[in-house]
Amino acid sequence: MDLDTDVPMEDVSEDQLNQSIKPDQGQSLTQTNKKNDLNHESINQLDQWIEKLSNCEPLSESDVKKLCDLAIDVLQFEENVQPVQVPVTICGDVHGQFHDLMELFKIGGPCPDTNYLFMGDYVDRGYYSVETVSYLVCMKVRFPNRITILRGNHESRQITQVYGFYDECLRKYGSATVWKLFTDLFDYFPITALVDNKIFCLHGGLSPMIETIDQVRELNRIQEVPHEGPMCDLLWSDPDDRGGWGISPRGAGFTFGQDISEQFNHTNDLSLIARAHQLVMEGYSWSHQESVVTIFSAPNYCYRCGNQAAIMEVDESHHRQFLQYDPSVRPGEPTVTRKTPDYFL
Repeated sequence: MDLDTDVPMEDVSEDQLNQSIKPDQGQSLTQTNKKNDLNHESINQLDQWIEKLSNCEPLSESDVKKLCDLAIDVLQFEENVQPVQVPVTICGDVHGQFHDLMELFKIGGPCPDTNYLFMGDYVDRGYYSVETVSYLVCMKVRFPNRITILRGNHESRQITQVYGFYDECLRKYGSATVWKLFTDLFDYFPITALVDNKIFCLHGGLSPMIETIDQVRELNRIQEVPHEGPMCDLLWSDPDDRGGWGISPRGAGFTFGQDISEQFNHTNDLSLIARAHQLVMEGYSWSHQESVVTIFSAPNYCYRCGNQAAIMEVDESHHRQFLQYDPSVRPGEPTVTRKTPDYFL
């Protein structure tokens, strides 16, 4: 499996990108109808789907359609900066490693007993993107106030056609319909979250076009991830040891230095920026004098990197605790001893 740095693809045909009917780009998320509460039948259906998915069995195409319709009813009312209360457990990339996602819930505690915030990249790279994203979306619809799922740079039509999700959908369903249903749904995922007004959570990093959190609230997120601009940067940027803004080797987003993150935290009265997006061998890594933390929740990434994974618990007093874990043991999949990976992105 190619471990090269993720690169935004620009050669996808217009027909592929315009397969879905897009919502009115000028329509505010708050101008839609009132959110539908789940009825008893929907709750039973969701519980059945969750039980099936917990055994790593994919849903039928028709059930995926029903699930995505239910999810839009929930996600369309969430904000670009979704408020989250403590206590909460914050998680990074999971990348289709379904058995390791189940291990994450064993380590962190079951939902809804534990509140969770996932910072994107549920699909691509791993073998079970379909089951992984289906499970997390089911949990979101079933327990909307207990789990928050943000958009990562891989929750994108273009990226998923290159890094595995599109091909997995074709292999498991015989058509691209399920891929289309989920990638249309990704447009509704919030792009950031704010934990107790103090911890700013997002997949990638900061943008030279965003100085305040209020500016994030004004963005139109109901679209494919753009190739440039503030929404792109929030999903693609990385912290860097060098000061100021730099050109990202990824080909999208920017690198940002300690001066940038400290100024952003000061301006917005934040204590921390929590993000994902980069493989770190211990599962978490501090940057910029602990003003930024990177959390990565896919152990033994791509079944060959040998890294640990981690999640970050934040309690009612804003104390932080990191829980590290190794890959779930399962037969029939590659294993690797702990080693330095081919690359660190």
